[in-house]
Amino acid sequence: MARTLRGGALFALGMTLMACSTAPERPETALPPVNSDSLSEQRAGVVFAALNQVGTPYQYGGQSPREGFDCSGLVWYTHQHAGLSVPRTAREQSGRMKPVATRSLKPGDLLFFRTKGAGPSHVSIYIGDGHFVHAPSSGRSVSTERLDNPYWSRRFLHAGHYYEQD
Repeated sequence: MARTLRGGALFALGMTLMACSTAPERPETALPPVNSDSLSEQRAGVVFAALNQVGTPYQYGGQSPREGFDCSGLVWYTHQHAGLSVPRTAREQSGRMKPVATRSLKPGDLLFFRTKGAGPSHVSIYIGDGHFVHAPSSGRSVSTERLDNPYWSRRFLHAGHYYEQD
């Protein structure tokens, strides 16, 4: 059974992850508060690993802070960090996750979007309060965004997760 991290412990985890980063200096970004009272260790690990990558450059096929990230590489990396195995591409991640209703989203859930073609072509990590972390596109960096942004809300397909107990 997953233990939960409470206030101070979750904050300490986030600060430790940020202090251990070997990526280049990142710009200051205003981030939404994360309600830590109900997060499992795995969810907290995914969320804080994702937040720690804000500012890392986008790199097609990238899956590490050193080389940069594409959207599914960021999801793959953050889940590996939390001890979870997930497929590598957005389409595979979408096809194998446990579906979640939008009204039931929790930090650490995955959000899938159709940005090109017929199926899911972009994935992000929900961090709460209507925000998500993602690796947007070439020439940009890992960043946070709002789900109610008209660009993203029009392209949203579905949500899900890989957590064993939830």
